[in-house]
Amino acid sequence: MTIPTTTTRTYPRRRLRSAGAVLFGFVAVVVLSLGTDQMLHVLRVYPPWGQPMYDPRLSLLALSYRILDTIFGSYLTAKYAPDAPMRHAMALGVVGLIVGGAGAIATIPMHLGPAWYPIALVLTALPCAWLGGALYRVRQAER
Repeated sequence: MTIPTTTTRTYPRRRLRSAGAVLFGFVAVVVLSLGTDQMLHVLRVYPPWGQPMYDPRLSLLALSYRILDTIFGSYLTAKYAPDAPMRHAMALGVVGLIVGGAGAIATIPMHLGPAWYPIALVLTALPCAWLGGALYRVRQAER
């Protein structure tokens, strides 16, 4: 005699939530970064879109808010991860590393600004992701 059992398949749902948490963090980083870019273009702090940004101070400004955006996006990823928040935050960091690396390869030869800027984006992806995950962990410990 066979006893019927009911199995709930939570694994696919958990995977979907994991991917959603990483995607949510990535979209947050992109939207915040491009939104700030647009605001600075409108305010004429940055030159018009498509023109090179040779002033290294402007690149440093862009790097600074992208670092903050990445930390925040990683924090969000950790917050909405179904489990292992730091692992999810670091997964976002790996995505940033890959996307940033591809961007550096594509843009450095175009001479849109100082070459150190896209390289710095690549180098800061994982530390910022770790910091976002660590901030989430600290916040959770305070509760």
